Amino acid sequence: MKHPKCLFRRQFVNGRQASIDDHVSNTFKWVMNGEGVATEKVDGVPCAIIDGKLHRQMSRKLAMAMGVPFTDPDPVKKRWDVWVEVDRSDPAEKWFWRAYLNTPWCREDGTYEAVGPHFKGNPYGLDEDFLERHGRIKHDVPRTFEGIKDYLRTHEIEGLVFWRGQEVGCQICRKDFGFEWPVKGDK
Repeated sequence: MKHPKCLFRRQFVNGRQASIDDHVSNTFKWVMNGEGVATEKVDGVPCAIIDGKLHRQMSRKLAMAMGVPFTDPDPVKKRWDVWVEVDRSDPAEKWFWRAYLNTPWCREDGTYEAVGPHFKGNPYGLDEDFLERHGRIKHDVPRTFEGIKDYLRTHEIEGLVFWRGQEVGCQICRKDFGFEWPVKGDK
């Protein structure tokens, strides 16, 4: 799975983000020109359906150490994370299966996020685990630095991912602007 870069330039000090400004690289000017689609960045655990089989994301190093077969989403660049088929008989992976079974409409090959009580601290306060397809939840967002910042401040979402065609271009998150995630209070 491609990890999108940040839409705006961030400055880091000692490995921590210190600031963000309105500079956009030439690679992502299309976003500010109103091209592409803005979708919700869902906070869960990445999964994929590949050839009709459920996979979860795992670090390449761990997959190699465990000796499990994996699918590299980008064999040319050798991504850090790879797809490993979920083992239905492994009790440690039962929540991935539960999410899959709770979402019978998600059977198409593609990438997803597993969300719910057993994933990432359940930032959405869900009662059940399920899969959410990447790029499904669209947002109509102003295409300016201040417009995007204000949108993220006023909407309880982790962030936005901008797509151009079928390809992920870039993302911007609440945390990039110093806004808390998950938002505390009522879910």
